[in-house]
Amino acid sequence: MNHRFQRIIAGLSLILLFTIGVASAQKATWDSTYRPKAYLKKIEEFKAEGIDKKDFVFLGNSITAGTNWAKLLELPNAKNRGISGDITFGVLERLDQVISGKPKKVFVLIGINDVSRNIPDSTILRNYKSIINRIQAGSKKTKIYFYTLLPVNSSFNKFKNHYGKDDHILWLNSEIRKFADKKITVIDLYTHFLDSENRLKAELTHDGLHLKPAGYQVWAEVLKKGGYLK
Repeated sequence: MNHRFQRIIAGLSLILLFTIGVASAQKATWDSTYRPKAYLKKIEEFKAEGIDKKDFVFLGNSITAGTNWAKLLELPNAKNRGISGDITFGVLERLDQVISGKPKKVFVLIGINDVSRNIPDSTILRNYKSIINRIQAGSKKTKIYFYTLLPVNSSFNKFKNHYGKDDHILWLNSEIRKFADKKITVIDLYTHFLDSENRLKAELTHDGLHLKPAGYQVWAEVLKKGGYLK
């Protein structure tokens, strides 16, 4: 093999490696099968507690899981169905457990962990629509309330995978607002928790993502003043 031919082969190899590298860098890596460590245990706990037609179900991740809704809202029939770390795929997997009880109302806040795990916005939106469609199909009398995502606050420097993705939150929230119709009520939590720098208000969070009791009090007031608990 002469030197000229060797140089051509080497050049082609470099181009091929570069092309593969660029393609790999451009391909977002995400996993729809991720489930939090406590997922199965929580499912069993929820199953034991059960849901019935009088219940108000609060469905989501750690932000939902972080308070006692029955106590906070003075609403004995409030059921907490938040699982820390959960994503939209996890909610879809356990949704039948909610639907089968045919609750009076379901309040949904989910998606920020999807954003942190680089699940595409279009996929998150598709899952939102699947959640809505399945509830409507399986429990026609259940009233659906869909929350906009809360802002985050990167100044706490604790959840780096959730930071720097405000554009994703804003886009998803703009799409969530389009859900509003006679059958679905959109509750715009985002605007109630936003500071002047478009971050989660520091006084309402202890880590830039999760809420302090004061944050849940703001949330409770939104629900009460909006008449969503009647």
